[in-house]
Amino acid sequence: MDVISVIRAKRDGKALTDEQIDWVIDAYTHGAVADEQMSALAMAILLNGMTRAEIARWTAAMIASGERMDFSTLTRPTADKHSTGGVGDKITLPLAPLVAACGAAVPQLSGRGLGHTGGTLDKLEAIPGWRATLTNSELLATLESAGAVICAAGDGLAPADKKLYALRDVTGTVESVPLIASSIMSKKIAEGTGSLVLDVKVGSGAFMKTLDDARELAATMVGLGNDNGVRTVALLTDMSTPLGRTAGNALEVRESLDVLAGGGPADVVELTLALAREMLTAAGLPDADPAKALADGSAMDHWRRMITAQGGDPDAPLPQARERHTVHAAASGTLARMDAYDVGLAAWRLGAGRAHKEDPVQAGAGVEMHAKPGDPVTEGQPLLTLHTDTPEKFPYALAALTGAYAIGGEAAPQRCIVLDRIA
Repeated sequence: MDVISVIRAKRDGKALTDEQIDWVIDAYTHGAVADEQMSALAMAILLNGMTRAEIARWTAAMIASGERMDFSTLTRPTADKHSTGGVGDKITLPLAPLVAACGAAVPQLSGRGLGHTGGTLDKLEAIPGWRATLTNSELLATLESAGAVICAAGDGLAPADKKLYALRDVTGTVESVPLIASSIMSKKIAEGTGSLVLDVKVGSGAFMKTLDDARELAATMVGLGNDNGVRTVALLTDMSTPLGRTAGNALEVRESLDVLAGGGPADVVELTLALAREMLTAAGLPDADPAKALADGSAMDHWRRMITAQGGDPDAPLPQARERHTVHAAASGTLARMDAYDVGLAAWRLGAGRAHKEDPVQAGAGVEMHAKPGDPVTEGQPLLTLHTDTPEKFPYALAALTGAYAIGGEAAPQRCIVLDRIA
């Protein structure tokens, strides 16, 4: 078998055979298929799609490329959550310790930024000393001591996905439903969690722009999970406006700490609690009260244990960018709109994301929003603050924000954060 015939088959709109899928995933994992060849195949998949049978086989091949974890020795039920990616989406940070405080174990294997969307690991690496890479024994020990762990998938867990994940980020193939679904679910199934809640984002700042596309992705992933013995449910959530008031790594950690301290932006708190309730129900703990765990400080206690167990200093000052630029309101009125994609693109251009898979990110870079849609603003007041270590990036970020917001007589009606539920 050769990779050119596989690429041509998908280029021409044909369904790949089980043998072709198994071979190309194994060959790519072991270096017999080059990045440029897999890039061509990924683009063909994005353009021509895959059948459900192809997606299931592609996912199985990704799982088979590595090991599978086992959490049966834990005394708590396991529950995990995955977001398809958004702007200002720092939900995992307060959510994992919150669910742990309510009695579940949360083995949260997370990723890095993709395109204009932020990555949980990039955010947490803004904390001095914190490390994303743990051995399996360290992961289990942290789950026992802190109840939650947020870390990178080990090299042995779906290694095919680890290579393809980074490649998709820099080849314009992130948005493919088959590649998103198989990437997420191969890791989650191999991870061994007992239950999984998916946060499928919808809107301008998400990879899925419409409810129909988001439902297709959610249904595909829910089916893959349940077919493989993982209790899986999905929430479709709004990503037309950035979550919270920050987009950027250290900025979002700071905002997450506000939530764990009992404050924080209302939309971040609302979604954190909604996902926590779904996770606890799926884990068999429907009577647990996550709102109480936020209010009484127990979620913060679990956060501190989790960060400390992974080498981080929960009391250390977070990095701040060396340069700032403030955008002021040009008129008085109501902030009618703040577009999630444009804000995410600006944060990416400031250094919060990467253009090449080897690129570092700036811990302090990002965008701070001083108003949300529906808020009254006065001419001349600060509307946005841009943060970066490289001030020559300001013009490019400002160009991304040219049409990002509008001030008018009244704001457009805001959608509910949770738009639908797929079980």
